[in-house]
Amino acid sequence: MIVAPKALHFILICFEIFVVCSKVLQEDLTSDSCSPPQLALNGTQTEKGELRIKEDYTHVKEVKFSGSIGPLGEKRLCKIKCIGGQWVGPLCVDQQDNGRFQPLFKNCKLEYINPHLIVTFKNITIHNPGLVFPHGSQLQVRCKELGLYKLLGTANPRCHNGEWSTRLPSCVSTTILTNYTEDAPPTILIKIPSGSASVEPGGELAVFPGSTLHFECLYPRRVGSPDWTWTSPLGQYLTGWAIASEERDWKYRLSIYYAKSQDSGTFTCATPRGITNSITLHVIAVTCDPISVSGMHLTVRVEGTRLGHSAYFQCPTGYIVSGEPNLTCQASGKWSAAVPKCEPVRCPSFSAPGGLTEPHLQLEEHNNSFGGRAVFSCAWGYRLVGNPGLECEISGNWSGDLPKCFPVQCAPPVLPLNGHLIQSESPGMDGGRYAVGSLVQFACKGAHLLEGEASIICTETGVWSHPPPFCKPRCPYTGEPDNGSVAPTKFAYDPGDEIQVLCSPGFESRIEEQRLRCLSDGTWDGILPNCTSYDEI
Repeated sequence: MIVAPKALHFILICFEIFVVCSKVLQEDLTSDSCSPPQLALNGTQTEKGELRIKEDYTHVKEVKFSGSIGPLGEKRLCKIKCIGGQWVGPLCVDQQDNGRFQPLFKNCKLEYINPHLIVTFKNITIHNPGLVFPHGSQLQVRCKELGLYKLLGTANPRCHNGEWSTRLPSCVSTTILTNYTEDAPPTILIKIPSGSASVEPGGELAVFPGSTLHFECLYPRRVGSPDWTWTSPLGQYLTGWAIASEERDWKYRLSIYYAKSQDSGTFTCATPRGITNSITLHVIAVTCDPISVSGMHLTVRVEGTRLGHSAYFQCPTGYIVSGEPNLTCQASGKWSAAVPKCEPVRCPSFSAPGGLTEPHLQLEEHNNSFGGRAVFSCAWGYRLVGNPGLECEISGNWSGDLPKCFPVQCAPPVLPLNGHLIQSESPGMDGGRYAVGSLVQFACKGAHLLEGEASIICTETGVWSHPPPFCKPRCPYTGEPDNGSVAPTKFAYDPGDEIQVLCSPGFESRIEEQRLRCLSDGTWDGILPNCTSYDEI
């Protein structure tokens, strides 16, 4: 029994509310009253002021509600009681105890499932560990391949107040899996040439009366002969080595013809070293209810409804069987699982949060149903590497891996001879490479003039917007001498160009200095002469 302290809120998980989830059994004005318990209806906590919830619990001593118990959501009528100002409980109806209210004991958690084990609970196969089972729950455990593994441990662990009665059993490999080592249990193969049978959740072999079956104990004949024993009340069974040449050296067989209920029992094969493996046989005449299919897409092929008969379910293209695709009629008179459903094939959604792990990848088109496509692009400044489109396949997987986005980069620009960079808006990336949008500007050194674009930009194609410029040698304009001029007059002069100094009337310069030539290095071959007055010559 659980007592809820005043400092804690008691939360009721209700699926049906009985008279606003409360019932007044008696009034006792002298005792302490309890505060309203918090209430969750159908898994959602109700808000304050909900009309279906009683606000005044001054005189309420007991609250009944429908609770959900265990991993399968079993519904039970439960209640809590107000004692001394505290809610005490819950107590729930126990169907195995004449419907009396009993306290809920601690649950048991299924921590791990061996991959060779099949665990069932109330005819439901448990595939994943981590589920919590209520007190009193009993599991049924068997090895996946009956006869190929030997179950070691108890096949029916039970939960008792938070503890399992025993550890889950393990499966020991037999001779066919160990290359016939002498210390391994013998493998038992089960052959049913006529009739039908079912492997039960607890590991028994249930057989319909009239069936013929062979138990084949696999052991190397050269080492010795195994021995069959049984607990059934009938007399002798045919045993001996197989007759076929390819089987007689390793199959020691026990045969049961036209099985009867008296054949039920445990059949054990023991090696000469005393190592055993067993099959528990249960012969019973059982039929299951006819299969009823309500889904519009689901089709079924049924062998029959007697023990061991199977039903095979299929869905049309574009749909997948949700549940067990094959059911078998079991000794309990129930099918091995619920009838499955057809659900549309869906590939993992890329539009859901976390669907795209690549931060710069964008969705242009998205349809994650069978045959649908997902089309991708990259953000500006990035290029797509991989398949730009994927298709959702019948398996529920996309046809390939997600593409990736890599930054578009331009190689470092070629510096012109006698030139240099004077500005770079974006520093070099990955060893001097430039990102999209990076701007660089050029300038020339000394007596050189820039020819071409002085500024270029890295474009989203990974190529610069213009080729790099050139720095050509040019002789600068010399200016004019006092009392004279130069011809021709230009801002700059190419190598080989000449200028002539022309003096004003009444002035003269030396003849050998009147012409200057622009050299290949961008310098003049002399200095600009002066124009001297005739009076000074």
